[in-house]
Amino acid sequence: MRYFIIAGEASGDLHASNLVAEIKRKDAAADVIGLGGDLMAKQGVRLIRHYRHMAFMGISAVIKHLPEVMENLRVTKEAMEAFRPDVLILVDYPSFNMRMAKFAKKTLHCPVYYYISPKIWAWKTYRIRSIKRYIDRMFTIFPFETEFYAKYGYKVDYVGNPTQETIDAALDEHLTREVFCKTHNLPNKPIIALLAGSRKQEIASCLPTMIEAASAFKDYQWVVAGAPGVERTLYEPWASQGHIVFDATYQLLQVASAAVVNSGTATLETALIGTPQVVVYAAPGGRFTYWLKENFLKTRFISLVNIIAGKEVVRELVAHLFTLDRLQTEIDFLLNDKNYRHRMCEGYQNIGTILGHSRAAATAAELMLSALSK
Repeated sequence: MRYFIIAGEASGDLHASNLVAEIKRKDAAADVIGLGGDLMAKQGVRLIRHYRHMAFMGISAVIKHLPEVMENLRVTKEAMEAFRPDVLILVDYPSFNMRMAKFAKKTLHCPVYYYISPKIWAWKTYRIRSIKRYIDRMFTIFPFETEFYAKYGYKVDYVGNPTQETIDAALDEHLTREVFCKTHNLPNKPIIALLAGSRKQEIASCLPTMIEAASAFKDYQWVVAGAPGVERTLYEPWASQGHIVFDATYQLLQVASAAVVNSGTATLETALIGTPQVVVYAAPGGRFTYWLKENFLKTRFISLVNIIAGKEVVRELVAHLFTLDRLQTEIDFLLNDKNYRHRMCEGYQNIGTILGHSRAAATAAELMLSALSK
């Protein structure tokens, strides 16, 4: 069968690549093209666009890059019409993907499957109308999404969460800080890991404050996890001050004493690895943006860790709360308050229990192919 798959950022590339691998195990003749990244390409996906040309965050960024956004839409529609897929598979990235879902249903009349739901339970709940109209099957990775969609009369398939499975496959239980530091030419010194996100705007807005805060702890070295799909030159302004490592985020978290993490999938990854963390999110507008979050966001929290737990497990420093002083104070708690670290790690264990250990990509692929065969 012919599969067209779209992922618009680094985490989507990872999950889509695992899904494609499972599809190919079950369908040896699978022909797959789409939009994504290097991991998808390694699984044999013929890329018509790399996600590094698609990851625009926020209205201002979209407006600034509007010609490129429109070109991506045009090229994708043309490729879909030429390929005539048996199914369109979407992975998160709703602003772009919902447009493609509408096009596929109205023009190509092919089934549309969604793997990893848009976070409409947090914001833009109105998208449920388009999902019910254009998405034939939704395969979710968080248990609470089943109940959320049920409120709107829409049945979804919870397939388990792929994050723990991905982490387990990547980690070496025998890895030590000494070995990690030697591998990456770092001093053998305790580490504060800095994860600044996977988009250029995120990195530029939050990494300087992260570095300044971590630099206050002289007995530790800060190490930045370079984001996949981002040009390494973007980190050059900070390279002389500390250390940047690439393609080793999970290993970095495994040996780090604490982590500062920009809100996103990385917060859940950090929790499942077990590294104490503080979550940050730099947003223009300061207090006004925070007021909007408090009054219009459908969830109490922004980090997946706290959302899944249903309570505060990790501290969130959002908008005007993301300051140098507050961040330094939180890092100090993470490094030096044993009770604080212990409570956080207990919360992590509960999250692992909630998510379970299903093989998400394999389960989703099996359900997809079963539906297509009918």
